[in-house]
Amino acid sequence: MTTVPQRHGITMPCPGLTLAEHRALYEEIAALGYTDIWSAETNTFDAFTPLALAAAWAPTLRLGTAIVPAYTRGAATLASSVAAMCSAAPGRFALGIGTSSNVIVESWNGIPFEKPYQRVRDTLRFLRAALAGEKVTAEYEPFSVKGFRLGEPIDPMPPLLVAALRPGMLRLAGREGDGAIINWLSADDVRKVVPHVGEGKEIVARVFVLPIEDRDTVRAVGTRSMAAYLNVPVYAAFHEWLGRGDALGPMWDAWRAGDRAAATAAIPDEVVDQLIVHGSPAECREHLARYAANGVTTLAPMILGGVDETRRMIRELAPGAS
Repeated sequence: MTTVPQRHGITMPCPGLTLAEHRALYEEIAALGYTDIWSAETNTFDAFTPLALAAAWAPTLRLGTAIVPAYTRGAATLASSVAAMCSAAPGRFALGIGTSSNVIVESWNGIPFEKPYQRVRDTLRFLRAALAGEKVTAEYEPFSVKGFRLGEPIDPMPPLLVAALRPGMLRLAGREGDGAIINWLSADDVRKVVPHVGEGKEIVARVFVLPIEDRDTVRAVGTRSMAAYLNVPVYAAFHEWLGRGDALGPMWDAWRAGDRAAATAAIPDEVVDQLIVHGSPAECREHLARYAANGVTTLAPMILGGVDETRRMIRELAPGAS
């Protein structure tokens, strides 16, 4: 059995800082012993630019996207962006792609959210051929490519990781990807998810961390974040599969009825405790360690807080901190 090394990442960029203000933070992250920086892509910055800056400012860190939507860039544009990152950080870049959601793809970008499984599968197949320097002419199921060849082949090939929730995409992540990126799940849920990916694969987890002990604030901040995500159809189906249908059903009913306040109020405290890492630094470290013990190989905490809280918690969660 192949053993995947344990990695210690952090999700960037930090809310409240411009990208130009991140250099000292990136340098500190590297000095504290973190191995990775992971970016996301929703409604603030694109996934690649923060990592391109980190490639120059923190040359010991591995850089990963968690995630780039498979729909929102054409095939050749995506391959070129990946090639640029591989050139900026040779051997230190990992591409995470996924379906994203109907909100980002369809509502925000005007692209039909159709055949999500096939879109990710065929994007993986295209990228493996294109990054290897092959001339690609192919009629994939959701898109086609005619005569594209990357100017310079990429060596080594970067890890291609798949954002996955339920069994079909999790199996794809293990079969055709180099691992999975998981999100919005509890430490105990990891045990149900990881076996579908298979042995010897990287498992990256974006875990939401609220580094405070005041439970009222934890609930207020946590439920707002959870309501925004867990009513998106792909996440609702994921938590139904995980067994939270009864716990989250009242929230989903209120959301569908248009009552956002009632939906947020309906989220049970136990679900907040399961999905949001919170408490003292020691409690947060212990909670994150449970994710690793259950099969996560790369932790990429997303700190829910301002600049000062983020800087403090990066130090408190650093490898070897006590």
